Amino acid sequence: MSNYYSQAGYDAYQEIAANKSARRIEKGLKKFLIIAVIVLIAQVIWLFGISPFIPFSTIEVHGFDGLSRTEILSLSGISDTSSFMSTNINEIQKMLAAQPLVESAIVTKRFPDKLSIFLIPRQAAAVTLANIGSRQLPLLIDRNGVFFKIGQGEDVMIAGISLPVISGIENPALNRRLPDALVPLMVNLEKIASDSPELLSAISEIKIERKTWEGFELVLFPVHSSIRVRVENNLTEDLLRYMLVILNVFEADSQKPKEIDFRSGMGSYTIRG
Repeated sequence: MSNYYSQAGYDAYQEIAANKSARRIEKGLKKFLIIAVIVLIAQVIWLFGISPFIPFSTIEVHGFDGLSRTEILSLSGISDTSSFMSTNINEIQKMLAAQPLVESAIVTKRFPDKLSIFLIPRQAAAVTLANIGSRQLPLLIDRNGVFFKIGQGEDVMIAGISLPVISGIENPALNRRLPDALVPLMVNLEKIASDSPELLSAISEIKIERKTWEGFELVLFPVHSSIRVRVENNLTEDLLRYMLVILNVFEADSQKPKEIDFRSGMGSYTIRG
């Protein structure tokens, strides 16, 4: 009998001990969960409520010669206090793309505190002479027809040759743009300069003339010939090659024409005199 009560007492003790242990574990888990929830809430508050308002920790600027990092940040309106939440990347892209030297701008921000600016510079496709102040200076034109920079030294060179000189442009000035009808000419000049620069080196000047009714045509002045060449406003590699072949034929002729007209696709001319 005494053994029975002893065993029952022992079992009751074990049950009480187990219950106490379970309650301690339960309390421990509750404390852990409470602490975890507090930490999680604190992290969420920090991540979404505080850090986006803290100044950028990293600002990447990928620019180019002629526009320094300091100038780019100033033009962007980025300061030491700029943050993820206070920065409008669309507005910054517009401001940077409006700069004469910049062809396009890409601005990205990475949550919560990183900003990147990528600038693509304008590349000269041709040059013209403009009256700036009291002087006549070379003005660079890009493939989009934008007058974006006063040329100096190597600025007027591309692929090791001088940029084609464009004349006949009305009132060229910085940050202005050619008429839309002339933009394809700039695109073609850039392509020819890239693929066959020797063809452009054979031309000293390209004069733009407005047609009587509508549109433009071009008068080319070759480097090694006194014969002018008149073409439609559509300059291509094939046309330049054909032109040089015809000019080479006429150079051996004593009766040279003053001008050869390629507007019809075939060269027509009138003998001098």
